Amino acid sequence: MITGHLPVIAVMTPLLGAILCVLTRSSILAWGLTLIGAAIPALSSLIILVQVLSRGMLSYHMGGWEPPWGIEFRIDAANAFVLVIVSAVGLCCAFFARKSVDEEIPQSSQPLFYTMLLLCLGGMLGVVATGDAFNLFVFLEISSLSAYVLVAMGAQRERRALTAAFNYLIIGTIGASFYVIGLGLIYMLTGTLNMADIAVRISTLGDNTALRMGFAFIMVGLSLKFAMFPLHFWLPNAYTFAPSVVTAFLAGTATKVALYAGLRVLYTMFSIGFLFQTETMLYVFLPLGLAAVFAASITAIFQDNVKRMLAYSSVAQMGYLLIGISLANIGGLMAAVLHLFNHAILKSGLFLAIGCVVYRTGSCSIAAFRGLGHQMPWTMAALVIGALGMIGMPATVGFTSKWFLVLAAIDSGWWFVALSIVAGSLLTLIYFGRIIEAAYLQPAPENSTITEAPFLLLLPVWLLMITSITFGINSELPVTLARAASQALFLDPHNGLPPQVSP
Repeated sequence: MITGHLPVIAVMTPLLGAILCVLTRSSILAWGLTLIGAAIPALSSLIILVQVLSRGMLSYHMGGWEPPWGIEFRIDAANAFVLVIVSAVGLCCAFFARKSVDEEIPQSSQPLFYTMLLLCLGGMLGVVATGDAFNLFVFLEISSLSAYVLVAMGAQRERRALTAAFNYLIIGTIGASFYVIGLGLIYMLTGTLNMADIAVRISTLGDNTALRMGFAFIMVGLSLKFAMFPLHFWLPNAYTFAPSVVTAFLAGTATKVALYAGLRVLYTMFSIGFLFQTETMLYVFLPLGLAAVFAASITAIFQDNVKRMLAYSSVAQMGYLLIGISLANIGGLMAAVLHLFNHAILKSGLFLAIGCVVYRTGSCSIAAFRGLGHQMPWTMAALVIGALGMIGMPATVGFTSKWFLVLAAIDSGWWFVALSIVAGSLLTLIYFGRIIEAAYLQPAPENSTITEAPFLLLLPVWLLMITSITFGINSELPVTLARAASQALFLDPHNGLPPQVSP
């Protein structure tokens, strides 16, 4: 049955679509192929999630070669959930791209743009689906190399996009090199690249220097990829100068996929009982997560470019994710997974709303937002909803994940961490307040003729915001999925950990 091949269909469809896109000279045809190449993985991912929740883990053997000799797509509740997140954001961005790309990318370059977008999506889905550590690196580089090109294509409007893409490339290459060096050390010790098989063999090695070095190299490499503070310096310029739809796509997927890869290393390849990992969570992830929440949020307050403001906001949100992970229990991990889902929806929706503003005004400075609350009411209403979610107001998806994060911190006895999470939310209120003030409390410039964004741009924005409202009011489904995902990671059979109860 075709449903048995859904894992490979979800990954290969965008990659095959990219090949077709590069062969066409028609931007409309390329966009149509992109839409199909994003829609099929989204549908496949939903079916996969239902299958995993009802039947348990799926294992797909590429070419019929059984692991650990062959490449395995190993999908449990954790990566099934992330597959849905990435593919859904990709589909919304693909729909948004039609009119936005016409405005920001030359007609002759649009087929190449859509090719890179599909390659990036396919690479990210491959990272999430694979159960092979080296195959993860291959897919990670497919997505990264195409992301560098996508960022550089913003040079049509802003030449600094080229510098941002070059910096992104250098840092991404360093991160990939660290990952491969670490994986080489692990392979030297275990003789296998299958993650589940690595976990079994590591459990018999005991603690040794080579194992610690391998773990450290891998985690530093992935930390560069998911922009952990203070390794985030590639992200603000990349998000600021990339085309609008690229910024929204990367903000909702790139760092989330890299962080997921880190979670796989932490919970599948290694175990919570690995002393060096426990020390890393307590003495590296926790302080850097707290530093990210405050340093990035304070930096965002002083930004005049709204895309750069939201870029620093993304660094701060990664801090919340690191805090959840550093708690090293199911409650913290569940809160982190839930926040990953919520942040992907909200930040992608916010950047798409900013794209609507750029489409009409040609600018994303705070000054450009003056009076837009009356001139672009639907766009600004969506932006306000997203802002409330990022702040963590009750009845929003952002409140749900921060609530569980606070509960997990209190349950661990970390009251200071719980108070820091609340304080970080207040800082978020300040920088979003600047945008809302300009839009609703300041008059529009004289002779301004700005009108609402086209329907084709507003539709994906509001799909994301309606999703955020729905899951904010009734959070049972995302909480259930996040709990199942955290249990799949934390209670991986290779960890040998006893069952624990979520808070």
